[in-house]
Amino acid sequence: MPLAPIDHRTTGYQLSHAYWLAKASELAYRDKDIARAALTEWGFDRFRHFESPHEMPFPLDDTQAYTAASDRMIITAFRGTTPQEIRDWLTDGNAPPVPGPGNKGFVHHGFHRALASVYPEVRDAIKQFRTSGQTVWFTGHSLGGALAMLAGTRLYFEEPRILADGIYTYGQPRTCDRLLAAAYNAALKSRTYRFVNNNDIVPQVPPAPLFTHVDGVKYFDADGKIHDRLPFVDVLKDRVTGRTADLFAPACDGIRDHFMPAYLANLEKNLV
Repeated sequence: MPLAPIDHRTTGYQLSHAYWLAKASELAYRDKDIARAALTEWGFDRFRHFESPHEMPFPLDDTQAYTAASDRMIITAFRGTTPQEIRDWLTDGNAPPVPGPGNKGFVHHGFHRALASVYPEVRDAIKQFRTSGQTVWFTGHSLGGALAMLAGTRLYFEEPRILADGIYTYGQPRTCDRLLAAAYNAALKSRTYRFVNNNDIVPQVPPAPLFTHVDGVKYFDADGKIHDRLPFVDVLKDRVTGRTADLFAPACDGIRDHFMPAYLANLEKNLV
């Protein structure tokens, strides 16, 4: 049974909307003309692509994103990257935490740099496209999830102080310290949906307790069933189940669970 098209009137959490924002995150990996064409078919008549090429010797300066708008909805999606590249970013020795948006807490230096390279253009595009009070959504997979969360944070805690209607991330790494997470949760917890797929390795880095996650988790178990929360012991048991599902390559489970097709397949499974 084909899925219904994206509903531009959506205002709260819906699993179908999570699916379409995951598809929007996937489009951030594609060529900008492919992304524009797909979004036009979805009913978005305005589109702007952002790219900051890798010009400096730092692994996160190559950032890509887009903003698409209709008369009812604006979506900004950030491109992610591979787990191998994430390991390279997080081992950078010159990346201490830096002050977070609105000087609230601290964020990982690399994630801050990656967003800063395109954020002014993203912010201005949202302001320009938001001509009739459209809802505002951020999304991204992997690194893109971290940037989506931080972009929504900056948009609210800094000018123009727009409160996003939703921030949907998939396989997002830990992004900030506990102070920024607390400020974020107070403002955006009810609008945040952070999807984690079983043993996905990326949400387990950078290391705690220096870095932490914001609230709003949606967890896919080893069978792909979605949960709002599971007791810690049950999560551990479920992760063991996931690791032992492939007896020939259990160590690959954390990588396999990270890729966008795995998230999309689980979302589709839960929509049936």
